[in-house]
Amino acid sequence: MSKPNPKPGDLTRRELYFSNLYRCFEAIVYVGLAFNDHVGDWVRVQRPLLGQSAAIGYLVFALVVPIIAKRLRISLVTGISAVLFVDIVAAALILIALSGYSIVPMMILVNVGIAVLLLPHRAYLFAAAATAGVLAPFGVDWLTQPVPPLLGINTLAIIAAYFVFAMLLRYLSGHMRATEDLAAQRGVDLLNLEQVNDLIIQRMTTGVLLVDAENQVLRINESAWHLIGHPSPSQRALGAIAPELLRRLQHWRHSGRAKQTALALAADAAEVIPRFARLAPDDDAHALIFLDDTSLLSRRAEQLTLGSLGRLAASIAHEIRNPLAAIRYAAQLLAESPELTAEDKRLANIINDHCTRANEVVENVLQLSRRERSRPESIDLNVWALVFVEDYKQANDLGSDHLGAVTQNLPIQAMVDPQHLQQVVWNLVQNALRYGRQPYEPAHVSVVTRLATDKALPLIEVVDRGPGIPPKIAAQIFEPFYTTHEYGTGLGLYLAKQMAEASQATLEYVPSAAGGARFRITLMPVASLLTSRSAASPG
Repeated sequence: MSKPNPKPGDLTRRELYFSNLYRCFEAIVYVGLAFNDHVGDWVRVQRPLLGQSAAIGYLVFALVVPIIAKRLRISLVTGISAVLFVDIVAAALILIALSGYSIVPMMILVNVGIAVLLLPHRAYLFAAAATAGVLAPFGVDWLTQPVPPLLGINTLAIIAAYFVFAMLLRYLSGHMRATEDLAAQRGVDLLNLEQVNDLIIQRMTTGVLLVDAENQVLRINESAWHLIGHPSPSQRALGAIAPELLRRLQHWRHSGRAKQTALALAADAAEVIPRFARLAPDDDAHALIFLDDTSLLSRRAEQLTLGSLGRLAASIAHEIRNPLAAIRYAAQLLAESPELTAEDKRLANIINDHCTRANEVVENVLQLSRRERSRPESIDLNVWALVFVEDYKQANDLGSDHLGAVTQNLPIQAMVDPQHLQQVVWNLVQNALRYGRQPYEPAHVSVVTRLATDKALPLIEVVDRGPGIPPKIAAQIFEPFYTTHEYGTGLGLYLAKQMAEASQATLEYVPSAAGGARFRITLMPVASLLTSRSAASPG
């Protein structure tokens, strides 16, 4: 596994560490120059006390500054600037104490380079300070004694070298820092991409395993972990986790072909079809194993089949609609004939009733194919329920049946398409009035509005006092074309559920301990939908 790139703070500490090491070396050289009476024919110590004092003081400073720098609460720029200025002052004092040309100006060149690397925006300031440090002893010597021309030329050359070196190193350090920043950014991008890839692999419905040459599982995603029976994280041997999968892998490695028969890798797991692939074209050691859940494939095939059948049914329903209307119209005209006997009129009424039922099936199928897009808006469920109950009573003769609304004292706001909600609740109320009654008793149906007790979501419930729905039937009532009534189409509840989901609501059947049936519509509160819309907007 590759090591992470060092942070900018780590780079600065590393550079300061080597800078302190060089400062200690520099101080030792100054001590050696100051405490020798005669270093060479070209260098003499003219002011021993000054040179020795400056050398000893600078050596103590070089040893102490790394310790006190951690305790002083000053900015990094201020601390580095102060230390580098002390370097230049110490070098100037050593040059004043010495006579003749020495290596001290050349050593200051390294200090200038350190200043450029650590503080590039102050590069020329430190070059100017180093120039002043070199010119100071030259000026002192010029005032007290004749100065050889060669020493002046050397001094000017050193000064020019300071500025040229600062300029070049500043240019190169800028490129180096830009390269380091780019490399760090690329490292972050690669790390983010790796995390995204890991997340995608973990969330895949297809199981994925990475196996090495010793058949040890190196990586496994969540789907594969479920499909092979939830093995322990410490268990990595493929033969111990899934022996049959190991046999198929070995067969693929030897023959290059994989068996396409499905198998179950655990007692309570779904059947899968394993597929194998190399990690790289020239990598024979590592193998990728893909586990395709056959139940998912079956559901996808079923969805494609249902979609095709839905389009076919809509096309057939559209073609049947006109002939069916003609048959119904002819049956109505025939029933109005005065020459028909009572038996013939009964047969004409039978034709008319079945045409009406067939037309309802056609309308439901067409409604499935041309479902309009939801247009949610904010409504008060209490007001809406009261208006709905009155509209339903005016449009339908309830007789002895009872339909009422149970509302709350506080307003309940929800975001929903009123037209879709009208159709859904209308369908639920019709079913409740038709099936939600005890034998030989009138139906009692209530449209209840309230807030959920756990999440405070707005709810609408259609409740009756009938015999309820058995659990086996309740598990299938929302499936298309499922019905227990002789003349039912099996599309009412399916359409109601689809319309509810189009308005980001849920429709479910809730068993009631007190008896009867309870259909609950959980709607979206106003604040939640506004928040989701604002989060989805590009602005």
